[in-house]
Amino acid sequence: MSLGHGTVRGLGISAWLIMILGLGFELRVAGTSPQAAESVLMGTLALFFVAILCRLALAMKLANGRRRPLFVLMVSVIFWAAGSVVLGASTQPDITTFPAPGEWLFLVSYVGMAGYLILDTARRPSTALATWLEAVVVCGGTACLSGALLVTPVASAFGQDGLALLLALLYPLIDLALALLVVGQVALRARGGVRQAGALIVGFLVFAWSDTTFVANLSSGTYSFSVINDLAYGVAFALIVGAAVRPRPVATNKLPRRPGPTVMVCAAATAILVLTLRPDDGLGPYLVVPAVVTLLAAGGRLVLALREANGAAEAFALSQTDDLTLLPNRRAVLARLDDTLAMPRPLALMMLDLDGFKDVNDTLGHAAGDTVLQLVAHRMREVLSPEIVVARLGGDEFAVIVFDEDELMLMETAQQILDTVRQPLLIDGIELATNASIGITLRSSSDGGSTDLLRRADVAMYQSKLTRSGALLYDAHRDDFSRQKLKLAEDLRKGILDGQLVLWYQPQIDAATQRLCGLEALIRWQHPEQGLLSPAVFLPAARRAGLMLQLSEAVGRMAVNDLARWNKSGLDVRVALNCAPPELLSGMFLPRLFEAVKRSGVSPESLVIEVTEDSFLADPERARAILNDIRQHGLQVAIDDYGTGFSSLSYLRDLPVHELKMDRSFIAALRTDPRSRMIVSSTFQMAHALGLRMVAEGVEDAATAADLVAMGVDVLQGYHLARPMPANEVEPWIHEWQSFANGVHSMRSDGNG
Repeated sequence: MSLGHGTVRGLGISAWLIMILGLGFELRVAGTSPQAAESVLMGTLALFFVAILCRLALAMKLANGRRRPLFVLMVSVIFWAAGSVVLGASTQPDITTFPAPGEWLFLVSYVGMAGYLILDTARRPSTALATWLEAVVVCGGTACLSGALLVTPVASAFGQDGLALLLALLYPLIDLALALLVVGQVALRARGGVRQAGALIVGFLVFAWSDTTFVANLSSGTYSFSVINDLAYGVAFALIVGAAVRPRPVATNKLPRRPGPTVMVCAAATAILVLTLRPDDGLGPYLVVPAVVTLLAAGGRLVLALREANGAAEAFALSQTDDLTLLPNRRAVLARLDDTLAMPRPLALMMLDLDGFKDVNDTLGHAAGDTVLQLVAHRMREVLSPEIVVARLGGDEFAVIVFDEDELMLMETAQQILDTVRQPLLIDGIELATNASIGITLRSSSDGGSTDLLRRADVAMYQSKLTRSGALLYDAHRDDFSRQKLKLAEDLRKGILDGQLVLWYQPQIDAATQRLCGLEALIRWQHPEQGLLSPAVFLPAARRAGLMLQLSEAVGRMAVNDLARWNKSGLDVRVALNCAPPELLSGMFLPRLFEAVKRSGVSPESLVIEVTEDSFLADPERARAILNDIRQHGLQVAIDDYGTGFSSLSYLRDLPVHELKMDRSFIAALRTDPRSRMIVSSTFQMAHALGLRMVAEGVEDAATAADLVAMGVDVLQGYHLARPMPANEVEPWIHEWQSFANGVHSMRSDGNG
């Protein structure tokens, strides 16, 4: 607790002590000296009001956001204290006729307390005038109700003057109305803090009890107070001020509900009934003034409400319009789509993005860019029929809402838009040729709202821009961010942690001896629901979700463990691992792989890291340093998919490369395309001249294999020799293949002999 809040709390305790001690001392001297008791009472009241006013003033200084309501409450307390001083200044207050001259001070105090309650809420009226009009309506309606229901029968019973009794009964009724106002604010979540609201309610109920006792003692027409009455008024003020200065919670868990016009309507209706049914004599003339005041205040509040409503309508219209093009904006598009989706009506959404718009802004300035946007918006609005909604989403993106689902008509409309957008624009004396890309999507039964349509149209627009197609319909197969693919990425994240990834291996055969010389590790995912998935299915999701590093680490760890197990079984093979450029250059994957190799005890030379040629394009020097680091740790390096990338001969000369893997596209065309055959043959010769091992992958038939062997290939890999297989099938296959290879070798030996 800060020093300031501690002082506020201390002043509250002081007020309670002053009240209790002062009234106790008054009771003690009242029997012996009435004048001394009166002096004690006046002194106690003075000290008590000084304490709570100081408390309010300090709290107002500390609470920046609540200064107005606390100030209003402080003024209310001042008026009450002034009324007490005026009443106590009378030489004989007990015989002073009610109402005394200072009674209006108490009335102003009640109006101020009503104003405090209305101001100090989570939902405040927009203006100070509205606050005071509501306070007047509450108090005036209470006065009308008290006059109509209570004052007439009580007046006849007590034989009192109607105006005096109306004023006296008004106090407890206002107290009850204020307590009920707090209850309503709590129910509407416009007032937070159970303890604060409870203290306010109890305070006004204590006020109501005190004022009711005062009314009951008013049968003689003069003031009659007791020590209990004085104590009750003090308790009420202490509770209300204590609740007011209590700090509000820093955050709220529930949004306030906007209160309805119930209080205003009920108060105005009561005033109308009073004016209509009032008696012609006695109390009737006294009820006219509060009823008229109530109606005037309610009418004034209604005028303010209508003005606020008109302003809100104008603000809403502006909030739905794009300032630059005067087309509907994103908010309007979302609302229109949501409304249409709620009806069984055809619906399609187009999203248009201008190509090269950033160049216009950067070259000619934003003013020229704004002119381009305005002209494009005007042209689209002119060329399209009125029932089609054209809107600007922001930047250079536009939306077109069409209430039709005929794909042919939609493509024709998109082409119509493109034709008008492509017409040259004259900006600052320069003729600009503009173009655009459009994505189109239709409503779907699974659409949960407008954002689903916007997302699909955006995906289609991006694909259109990427392929330079002009306009494209949404295709779920091209959607890298569909719900299914997002779920697949999340499943993969769990799958990596749960050990659902498995390695399959494809054998590599020595072309000269026909014996197994290596295995390429290929990742698979044993999905718990979809079964065994190939890399083509989940690798794109892994890249988008940033899981490639975790996936590569899992592959490296499993491959090293399998290699260690095979070594213990007496199998001497190489295992090749694919490594994508981001993981190769990350600086995280390789150190962990080196550590795994060291722990397993396998020979580093038996592990081959396959890298693609594009690994060297982004940062050649860093790639060179990393490949040298791989070689220093004893691992081998292979260039995968050779011939499809940059294919620079400089890195074959300068880098520690051990193996080239000719891309399967050249191997597949070997027997049908002379150029491919020439490229393969010359590459083999170059590789051998550089001392590199040459691997041909994608060997699908015996004739291709025979040609490759004749060209001098070192290693063969493909479905003709063996398909990828699970790790537990590798050893049996190796033994079976060795038997076959031994047979072939024996036949060759016998033939040579």
